[in-house]
Formats: sequence, structure tokens, C-alpha cells
Amino acid sequence: MGVIMEMNYNEDEKYLLAKKKVENIKGFYGNLTSYILVNVILIIVNLSTSPNHLWFYWPLLWWGVGVLIHGLKVFELLPSLGKDWEEKKIKELMEKEKNNKNKWQ
Repeated sequence: MGVIMEMNYNEDEKYLLAKKKVENIKGFYGNLTSYILVNVILIIVNLSTSPNHLWFYWPLLWWGVGVLIHGLKVFELLPSLGKDWEEKKIKELMEKEKNNKNKWQ
């Protein structure tokens, strides 16, 4: 089980976590929608202005990689950037801060 399962959250904290998750999903779909719309426009512009020199695939490819990584992160399919990693890092930073405060007391 991940770190998130070990923590006991009250209802307000669970709500805030769920709200953040929904905002992240919404952000991903906004990114995906922009990606599709802008790239359709770029394809039309490229094909209508310089059909002999195709360049539209570069933004399509690189932005597509970004959208893919964003989606993997949001839907927690990329283990190194998932919720467990976030929770471990938060716990580590909190412990480090606690140790720093204790050191000066």
C-alpha cells in the first residue's frame, strides 16, 4: 500500500484531495482540447500555405508528448510522478523541516 493509504484523512481533507484531483483532470482535458484545436488549425494553415513543405508534425509531435506525459501523471499511470511519490516527498520535506527546527532549539 502507498503512503496515502497509511494516512488517516478527515472528511474535509478527503474532499480537498478529491477536489484537487478533479481540477487536475479538468486541466488535462483543457490541455488536450487546446492541443487538438490548435493542431487542426496548424495543419490547415500548413496545407493551405505551403503544402510542399510540411512542418505541422513538429508541434503535433512535441506537444503530443507533453499531453501524453500530463495524462499519465494526472491518471497516475506514471509511477515516478504519481500520488505515492508526492506523498513520500511531502513526508520527507516535513520531516526535514521538523529536524531543522529541533536543531536550533
